[in-house]
Amino acid sequence: MPAVLALSGADHAALAGGAARRSALDDPAEWTGFSRPVAGRDGWWESYLSISGMHCAACSLNVEQALCGLPGVDGVQVNGATATARLLWQEGVSRPTAWVGALQHAGYGALPAGDMLSAGPRLQAQRLLLWRWLVAGFCMMQVMMYATPAYVAAPGEITPDMQALLRWASWVLTLPVLLFSCTPFFSSALRDLRHRRIGMDVPVALGILIAFGASSAATFDPASAWGAEVWYDSVTMFVFFLLSGRLLEQRLRDRTAGSLEALMRRLPDSVERQGADGGFERVAVRRLLAGDLIRVLPGEVIPADGQVRAGESRVDEALLTGESTALQRAAGSEVIAGSHNLTGTLLVQVGRIGPDTRFAAMVALMEQASVQKPAMAQMADRIASPFLLLVLLAAAASAVWWWPAGPAHAIGVAVAVLIVTCPCALSLATPAATLAAAGALARRGVMVRRLQAFEACAAVDTVVFDKTGTLTEDRMKVVHATALPGLDPAAMGALAAALGRQSLHPLSRALAGSYTPAELQLSAVQEVAGGGVRALVTPADGSVPRQMCLGSAAFCGIAAAARTAGGPQVHLADADGWLASFWFDEGLRPDAAAAVQALLAQGSRVELLSGDQQEAVTRLGARAGIPASLGARSPEDKLAHVQQLQQAGHRVLMVGDGMNDGPVLACADVSIAMGQAVPLAQAKSDFVVLGGQLSAVPALLQLARRTRSVVRQNLAWAALYNAVCVPLAVAGLMPPWLAGLGMAASSLLVVLNSARLSRTPSGD
Repeated sequence: MPAVLALSGADHAALAGGAARRSALDDPAEWTGFSRPVAGRDGWWESYLSISGMHCAACSLNVEQALCGLPGVDGVQVNGATATARLLWQEGVSRPTAWVGALQHAGYGALPAGDMLSAGPRLQAQRLLLWRWLVAGFCMMQVMMYATPAYVAAPGEITPDMQALLRWASWVLTLPVLLFSCTPFFSSALRDLRHRRIGMDVPVALGILIAFGASSAATFDPASAWGAEVWYDSVTMFVFFLLSGRLLEQRLRDRTAGSLEALMRRLPDSVERQGADGGFERVAVRRLLAGDLIRVLPGEVIPADGQVRAGESRVDEALLTGESTALQRAAGSEVIAGSHNLTGTLLVQVGRIGPDTRFAAMVALMEQASVQKPAMAQMADRIASPFLLLVLLAAAASAVWWWPAGPAHAIGVAVAVLIVTCPCALSLATPAATLAAAGALARRGVMVRRLQAFEACAAVDTVVFDKTGTLTEDRMKVVHATALPGLDPAAMGALAAALGRQSLHPLSRALAGSYTPAELQLSAVQEVAGGGVRALVTPADGSVPRQMCLGSAAFCGIAAAARTAGGPQVHLADADGWLASFWFDEGLRPDAAAAVQALLAQGSRVELLSGDQQEAVTRLGARAGIPASLGARSPEDKLAHVQQLQQAGHRVLMVGDGMNDGPVLACADVSIAMGQAVPLAQAKSDFVVLGGQLSAVPALLQLARRTRSVVRQNLAWAALYNAVCVPLAVAGLMPPWLAGLGMAASSLLVVLNSARLSRTPSGD
């Protein structure tokens, strides 16, 4: 399975601590754990790394620069929100240990992506951040208690010795915050400065150190120029607010990306495999081979694609296909890796394992999407470093401007400017929203291949559907039935279905699938190729049997029934003549009409574009409620039609699944492939609907528009925040503690606003 590295806990420790273990990553046998070959490029691989030590948007550029300069590396994509890097590299020219070494030289750690998905390191990082937050919160409350008298007491009410005692107590309580709670900010800032770059933690760390240093000078020598004011309360409060924002951001990010990571971690580590003696032993999933028989107990996850050989159970495939109802599985049924066995024990013969499973293909799609960044996020990354340089210059200029008013006041203004202008909210505005939306779609069974497509999807005004396999199912259905006056068409359908079960003709099987067959006794069954089936039918009540036939008009000895918009026909007759007729057409997906109506209600233009005959396309379009249906279109005609729509100013979303849909899917502004689509169609698409539910299409458009709105809200808030707070800080009207509160609150508001998108879209 891609991106899941099977290393033990001891291996993790060795990988982190020793060059010998790191060199094992250069073994080609290890590559398949976190890499896969690139289609169409011999000797090229695609690998995923989880990066540690990333704290801001500038870190994404630093990681990209560290890796792009290596020989044999063709492309690097880094997503700061997921701390994941995707590399394209050439075997024999580049090697994994070179990446790890380059990242360590740049001040970052790296592990194959699967390692960082394990619960241990993640929980440890969460606990450490929680402890830092608790220490900052406790010390902040104590320091605020000691600072309160200075704010409320009248001049001269506090004696100098009591004031000195309160300052020394505050200094002691601020030390744990500085030495423990501030470690992430200081280490990140020191790493950036060591490599001659400016990250978002640089102004934060400078603000904290300057405020603490000036306060310490005033505490040690109250008679100096620094003796008028201390900022221990501002320092502790700022650190507490900043850690509060990061803690909540971490929790919300884990919840937002939870469905993505849950899917990647879904396969079990081991399973019971049947041995030569018929007994079962538990083995690692990676040791399974095609043809093995495995036993899946209730509550376990099926580790491979295969076929049930014995047993019966209900299986939950919701996370894989979007199908919310548990499905019945028995001997002969197909099961897929990653689905959850609920009620009974199943004996499954393994068909496809590892990277060949549908599960692995889905994980590959999700990994590819997780490292991509929308254009607005890339722009935010590019402007982060120049903006931070301007922040430092603005702080220095403010300190120089206010220095004549007193060193203490000048330092306070500089600290406020450093803190309040940190562009955390700007850098989070787009990735937080798009990642939340991608998580919501994943829970619905829609995989996002390109995060950039969200921006284009929000502007779509025309939706074009392919017909076969997209709007239709893979079998015919009865769409109209008529019967002899006085007879119930449904009852005749049940009677015909009982006869249809005796035939192998596709229309007979479709008839049997459209009605519940009546309980009848059939004898002397005879099937005539190209004609139909006849039998002696005895009703369940034991009444007199009668000869009946099901098939073509000529076979039944009747004249063909006429229907203007009809498709293929099957007739039912007895010895006395015609009883009923049934018209067939391609089976429309159950939610097709509702999806089309939802799109029309959203104001979208909907078209049907197919290579099938115009009559069949028009008939199906009318059943689905599509206003414009175009048939007899070749792949070149489809492409030309979409290009004409685009030239007319329309933004086109194409939904398809066939091999001939590849060019038009690539040409459309946004493209969706259904879950059963051929690989070419999926490769050209922006989104993949795993379960084939067409209701996901209007839900996607609705969510994309909500995402665009949320991103605009986030960017507007970040711009408004800086437009209001920066002048106040430069004018000396914003104390450092208020600057810290504003900076933390702005980032928190962006994350909370984006988290609203993580709710699964309804498609209404």
